[in-house]
Order: sequence, then structure tokens, then C-alpha cells
Amino acid sequence: MNSHAHVPEWTLVSLRPRGQHAAMRRAAQALGGQLLALSPWALLARTDAITRSALAQGLQADRVVFTSPAAAHAAARLAPLADPHPGQWLAVGAGTAAALHSHGAREVAAPERMDSEGLLGLPELAQLQGRSVTLVTAPGGRGLIAPTLEARGAQLRRVDVYTRTPLTPAPRTLQRLRRQPDPWVLALSSAEALAWAVTQLPPDLLARLRASTVVAASERLATLAESDGFARIHLAQGPQPLQLAQAAHAVVTARAPD
Repeated sequence: MNSHAHVPEWTLVSLRPRGQHAAMRRAAQALGGQLLALSPWALLARTDAITRSALAQGLQADRVVFTSPAAAHAAARLAPLADPHPGQWLAVGAGTAAALHSHGAREVAAPERMDSEGLLGLPELAQLQGRSVTLVTAPGGRGLIAPTLEARGAQLRRVDVYTRTPLTPAPRTLQRLRRQPDPWVLALSSAEALAWAVTQLPPDLLARLRASTVVAASERLATLAESDGFARIHLAQGPQPLQLAQAAHAVVTARAPD
């Protein structure tokens, strides 16, 4: 055990969007680790009249699916999120539901399994023949939801309320990553973020990251990480920052010498 309690004993690598790392940092620090933020993109809310009009129409659908907390917050800037009727509004997970609650919505359904598969397993999305469904989301991401809803007979509308602006890893961030001592643990909650890391990181850092441990938010992400050359992969209980940090800490603790 490190005798200096203030010195982190492990590093959690976060692939959250720029400005979205605070909760993950707090979770890691509470468990004796430190966080290195490696943002693949920045989020930019859309405020134009066309998006505002599309959202106003989309919120009248039989089912409205919010795919992320960012989607909920961006939507709230465009239209009041008054209480829907029961079963109308759905969130991909607890974080997205909490974001909707923060803007005044109370009737929001969310799955215990906080991923695309869990969302699609909700009874509200089982029988969709002839029903209108709106996805409140951003370009790219969560490619399983839309085709599955359409296959179930939904009349699907997509409203992109924010965009992702790709970022290039800053040299200072890369140097800081190189200086980080082992062990590293990669927190994985996005397939697109993983693809960004694989294509954007320099070879030396990518090799070192692949040699580290991944804590994946779902089995689907674990499979993707394995196909991208990551060998040590563990499942977290879900995509929440605390769940990922706890999984990372468990891995580090299990590997620590007596």
C-alpha cells in the first residue's frame, strides 16, 4: 500500500465528452485513483429554428426516446419538457431519466440495464405497429435503436438536438498520459469513443492502452473492445461513473500484491 494517501495508486482513463468528466473524476478519487480525461469530442447544443420546430412536433409522438443526458439537456433549451402522459417518454438509462427529471418531467420510463438493449427491452417499446416514435439524440451513435424500432413497425422520427465536434488529442494530454504510472484502467461506455481512441492515439499509447484493463459498461462494448485488440476486459454493472469506477477499483485491488 502506498504510504502517501494523497498519491493516486491507479489511473482511470475517461473517454467522456469535453467538460463531462467531473462525476467520473470524483468517483475515481473517492476510490484512491486519479482520472485522465481523454475527450473524443465536444458537445454543441442546436438552437436553430428548424431543430426547435422539429422537436416541438417530435414531442407529440406516442413514444419519445431520449438517448443521453446531453439530449435531455439540449432538448430543454428548445422546448419546455412538460409532463408527458404515462409511457410516452423513455430514457436510455438512469442518468438520462435524471436529466429529464431536472427539467420538470416526472413520468419517464428507464431500464435497469442502461444500454440500447435494455431500452429496447422496455414493455413500452414492445408493440409499435402504427405508433409514432421520436428519437431525441445526436448524429451517430446508438445504431441499434432506430433499426429495431422500425422493424417493430414504428413510424420513426429522429430529432438531432446536439452535435458532436471531433477533437484531436492535445500534445499536453498525450504527454501526461505517457507519464502516468501503471496500472491504467480504461472506462468504456461508448463504441464511438473506443473507435476514436483506436484511430487517434499514437501507436505507443494505443499499445499501452491495449495492454491495460478495460471496464466495459455492457457485453456489447466488451465484445467490441476484444475485437479491437484489448485482452483484459471486465464488465461493470452499468455506464454510470460510479459503476465504472467501482469496477476499475475492483480490478486494481484484485491485481495488487499482498
